Amino acid sequence: MLDKAGAEGKESKAAKATSKREKFVLLAESRTRTAIKAIRIIAKLGNRNAYDYTEADVKKIAGALSREIEALRARMLSTGGKDVVDFKL
Repeated sequence: MLDKAGAEGKESKAAKATSKREKFVLLAESRTRTAIKAIRIIAKLGNRNAYDYTEADVKKIAGALSREIEALRARMLSTGGKDVVDFKL
């Protein structure tokens, strides 16, 4: 007699990989869309009629975003990475 839990609990490696891939794609698409929306909201600060800012402010914001993109690349292409969010104008 087969143990029901044992038969159902054993997924093939291919099925697990597909499941992990599907989960990755779902989360990556959702989180990337959210990040793009957040960047577009930051870009709305460029309205000179509503806000006063300097070129140095723009460079700090763009630099912080660029550093995070580089950290994302490094973390996804290797191991490790920082999870600290630190930004000040």
